[in-house]
Amino acid sequence: MLLHIPNVLSPDQVARMRQRLEAAEWTDGRETVGVQGAKVKHNLQLPDTSPLREELAREVLKALARHPVYHAATLPLRTLPPRFNRYEGGGEYGFHVDGAVMSLPNGEQLRSDISCTLFLAEPDNYEGGELVISDTYGEHEVKLPAGDLIVYPSSSLHRVMPVTRGARLAAFFWVQSLIRDDNRRRMLFELDTSIQTLTRTGADASAVLQLTGVYHNLLRQWSET
Repeated sequence: MLLHIPNVLSPDQVARMRQRLEAAEWTDGRETVGVQGAKVKHNLQLPDTSPLREELAREVLKALARHPVYHAATLPLRTLPPRFNRYEGGGEYGFHVDGAVMSLPNGEQLRSDISCTLFLAEPDNYEGGELVISDTYGEHEVKLPAGDLIVYPSSSLHRVMPVTRGARLAAFFWVQSLIRDDNRRRMLFELDTSIQTLTRTGADASAVLQLTGVYHNLLRQWSET
């Protein structure tokens, strides 16, 4: 499921975060990928050991925890704390698939079900930098307002186009969902969204209750913990 989630961060949060990132010390983004990824990755990244990265990651995670659409779409079990990258001067990341298993700071392992990019620069502040996601329906170009999030299956082939003017700033992270299968996760999200709409519009309470029961029983049957 490819989903645009708006307003994860407020304009004030984005402005403060961008100000901190503009003054940060960046390192070569290839330090956090394997041999194959290093061949096509040309960007800058906050070091994993950076106190600023830890601070900003906590702020992003708090914002995500308050966002009902994000939770409904991802059903997160584990989340790799966000990292931050910068593309400029022709920087790009060629087509690749994200690693299937990643290490969390506490030593546990995370299966990457969902990839997430949180845009931190306004689209008119840089040229290029589109996130291109390839699936069975073709290629989708994504370039969102600052503060907005895109989520998509980690199994997708994707790339970041070269940035030819300005700088593209973003946070990125991965989620292991309670629901491994993307199709089941999408069905649960659509069912949850329909229940919320029916509730707001005053639909028959007994029908809404029945649908809610179906949602939770499917979640119970399909979830992995």
